Amino acid sequence: MLLPVQAYPATFVIASSIVLYFSRGAITRPRSHGFYRFFAVECIFGLIWINLPVWGDDPALSPSQSLALVLLATSAWLPLHAVRRLRRVGQPGGIRQDEALLGFEKTTRLVTTGAFRYIRHPMYAALMCLAWGVFLQRFTWLALLLVLASTALLFVTAHREEQECLAHFGDAYRCYMGRTRRFVPFLL
Repeated sequence: MLLPVQAYPATFVIASSIVLYFSRGAITRPRSHGFYRFFAVECIFGLIWINLPVWGDDPALSPSQSLALVLLATSAWLPLHAVRRLRRVGQPGGIRQDEALLGFEKTTRLVTTGAFRYIRHPMYAALMCLAWGVFLQRFTWLALLLVLASTALLFVTAHREEQECLAHFGDAYRCYMGRTRRFVPFLL
């Protein structure tokens, strides 16, 4: 057990408040990708909250724990890589004055290197890996509902972001969409 059970509600509220603060520009715009991303992250927080008490109770080398470990490691590495690429190659700047976008999302150049060479949404893929990795800690019907909801919301998030990128980058993004997948290289 990582935290005392009494700390879970407060931790959930604090984490949700932080995400709400950073999502404040998007949460008032239901057509923005950030609106759906906020609710996907909340579902993931719910998963963490209900599975934290049993985290790691299964044997470390069980198939579900091994898969969970791979998914959780991917969920840690992929967003760090993606943000670094967005900042270096995407050259975020003041051209995109959309309040719904986070600072590193205000790219002025299309990023097509690193993980972006294979998938369009490495950060949402990381959130999916996190959700499914946490889900694998313990099966419950509530956890299944939350992981499916977060996955569906991330699909909607990706679709909305693609519409925003098409509007900003035009045919270059349309061509990029033709040669990449959304979340899993060569598959999905």
